[in-house]
Amino acid sequence: QVHLVESGGGLVQAGESLTLSCAASGRTDSMSAMGWFRQAPGKERMFVAGITWSADAAPYYGTSVQGRSTISRDKPKNTVYLQVNSLTPEDTAVYFCAGTTSPFSVVPTRYSYWGQGTQVTVSS
Repeated sequence: QVHLVESGGGLVQAGESLTLSCAASGRTDSMSAMGWFRQAPGKERMFVAGITWSADAAPYYGTSVQGRSTISRDKPKNTVYLQVNSLTPEDTAVYFCAGTTSPFSVVPTRYSYWGQGTQVTVSS
């Protein structure tokens, strides 16, 4: 079992940056990748960014944040970070951290472990 806890959400102004953190505990070595997803009211949960848990730490980005975000990990701390720059009101959502023991995927149902989510609100 893996336990995930997100932090770093809040209210920001459009154009600003935000860094989210996800701390993992438990059987973290069982994971193959971790991802960030977001869900806005009335919308489906969508992939934002992901990173493999192997030595290569390969990053993946969704189209919504491509080019203005960075995902990274600190494996000794079992923590994954997501920095998003140039935030817009369209980035407003609950952001979830997730872990999978399957090969990396952008599909939420492939992830077995989920955090409780952290709210990000971007004001114009």
